[in-house]
Amino acid sequence: MKILLVNPPNSGKSIPEEQYGITTIKMIFRGEPLALETLAGNLTGHEVRICDLKVTPDGLAADLSDMAPDIVGITGMTCEANAVLAIAESVKSLSGAVVVVGGHHATCDPEFFNRSCIDYVVLGVGKQSFRELVDGLESEPGNDIAGIAKTRPRSPLTCSPRKYGPADLVDDAPPRYDLVAHHRDHYVMHGVGGKIGFVASAFGCTHRCFFCSVPAMTGGRYLTHSVDAVVRDMTLLADIPVIRLVDANTFGDPAMAENLARRILEAGMSKPLVADVRSDTVVRQPELFRLWKEAGLATAVIGFEEITDERLQDYNKKSNVAVNVRAMEILKDLGIRIIGDFIVSPDYDEADFTRLYRFVESHPIDLPIPSILTPVPGTPLYRKVKDRITIHDLDYYTFLNAVVPTRLPEKDFYEAYSDLLKRCLSRASH
Repeated sequence: MKILLVNPPNSGKSIPEEQYGITTIKMIFRGEPLALETLAGNLTGHEVRICDLKVTPDGLAADLSDMAPDIVGITGMTCEANAVLAIAESVKSLSGAVVVVGGHHATCDPEFFNRSCIDYVVLGVGKQSFRELVDGLESEPGNDIAGIAKTRPRSPLTCSPRKYGPADLVDDAPPRYDLVAHHRDHYVMHGVGGKIGFVASAFGCTHRCFFCSVPAMTGGRYLTHSVDAVVRDMTLLADIPVIRLVDANTFGDPAMAENLARRILEAGMSKPLVADVRSDTVVRQPELFRLWKEAGLATAVIGFEEITDERLQDYNKKSNVAVNVRAMEILKDLGIRIIGDFIVSPDYDEADFTRLYRFVESHPIDLPIPSILTPVPGTPLYRKVKDRITIHDLDYYTFLNAVVPTRLPEKDFYEAYSDLLKRCLSRASH
């Protein structure tokens, strides 16, 4: 079968820009579509192409015409959900392909995609279930596949739950990095050194932060790839100067993380690595990070989120400010750069903005990134505040807009956030 996998274009709207002329609140993601490369890797025996609309925004019609696919698969985050619908409608108007949608928003809010322009919705990690769907469409259409919902717009979706496990990671099928090789110069992240390649070592997370959609992708489980598979994928990106491990928590299994670091050293790979880590893991396992520094860990991305224990408890972070500060000290002593994620609540007043920047200024965080607390559908946060939400257009769910009322007058809130963001991002250049 001929299968076209589509990455939606850069999406999202900006309240501060549209309403108040504040144009400084922009962060454009330029990473490769690893989710689609991963799906493609498990589609041996089929003709597969990736259409990355973040690089070629007008490329869909040409790919549909040139390839005439039997199946079109589309992924998307919450802020891309409307763009995914538009793509699906275009596919249906231009071809007879079966349209399948997956990704974070499809997992957290599958009913959103219960539309006539979409045939199937994939929930959670889809590498194996999508392959099962492709095989079923080729041989026995109509078979019930766990983790896949057949759309029926006049009735609620039904889906047999999938018990995600190691088999869903399909370790023996590497990502098809070659399918986007012609776009490599576009995949850059300036905060970590420019041109970058993505590798996954784990899916899911060991924790349940109140605002996070990641646990839903694996039914709450934390799954790790084999060390052999991770090293193989890094080797496939040998010509890329920086490797970003894209897991929500690369060090959720410390024993696996230690084995991986040792294998990277044994393989003689000498390039900067970027990985996500919890601060409490750093504090409990400092020797693990000494080893990872030897293996190439150049930058640690940590969700510090807040600067008070009370708010951290509200977010169910299972950590505290003292642990966050100690983690910074350990990483800095090792010479590892720190990218720190922080959450700006719509309830912030002027004093809160000031306190957050003073904290950032007085601690060794190389690149602080403050985002606005956003209730993504399907998360505990969304269920708690859904009655307060005033903006339901998902184009605004970029983590740069407040979709619930702000405590400050809205214009004052965005001006304070814009100033905070500019001052934080300027630290990266120092």
